[in-house]
Amino acid sequence: MTLVGKKFPNLEVNAIDKTGQTLKLNILKKAQESNKKIVLFWYPKDFTFVCPTELHAFQNALDEFEKRNTIVIGASCDTAEVHFAWLNTEKKNGGIEGVSYPLVADSNRNLASILGILDITNEKYDEETKVFTVEGDNVTYRATYLIDEEGTIFHESVNHMPLGRNISEFIRLIDAYTHVQEKGEVCPANWQDGETAMHADRSGVAEYLSKHAN
Repeated sequence: MTLVGKKFPNLEVNAIDKTGQTLKLNILKKAQESNKKIVLFWYPKDFTFVCPTELHAFQNALDEFEKRNTIVIGASCDTAEVHFAWLNTEKKNGGIEGVSYPLVADSNRNLASILGILDITNEKYDEETKVFTVEGDNVTYRATYLIDEEGTIFHESVNHMPLGRNISEFIRLIDAYTHVQEKGEVCPANWQDGETAMHADRSGVAEYLSKHAN
């Protein structure tokens, strides 16, 4: 069930910053109190393979997000201690040294469970032992949430674990949403910042298509 158009869950979670300081973070309140957009991206595990490429890609684009009044936050189910160890591992050894944005440490999986992004392929309940068991790693897929200044989710996407994300697409979506907020126009397929958008009515669509016909 999609969360687009709804407020992000009002939940405080553990996180860590680049200095190793642990903190409590409420994504919803962070967006509202800072009056900024947030890109929250979840990845499966620290010290893996595709994951560091994504964390470095977000870091490389950090200036572009900041220009757009947007905070970047990473998240996984690893503990803050594991995050800190990874932050202190050199890039040549698969580490994320140099990453400066905060990382959520959802080790109790409270937030990931609410979002419904955990890899739980099968859950069983043993009547004899009264214990639940799960198949799968019980870590998250590559889920991404774009959240506006009021804490409302305006984009969500979930990739399977082998599939890394295209960071530039999130920048494009933030540009498009900002254009909608500021101009009241809607953004057609493949729209890029600075291009013509259109009015959300039949005449607006007709005018746009006539100007951009192949």
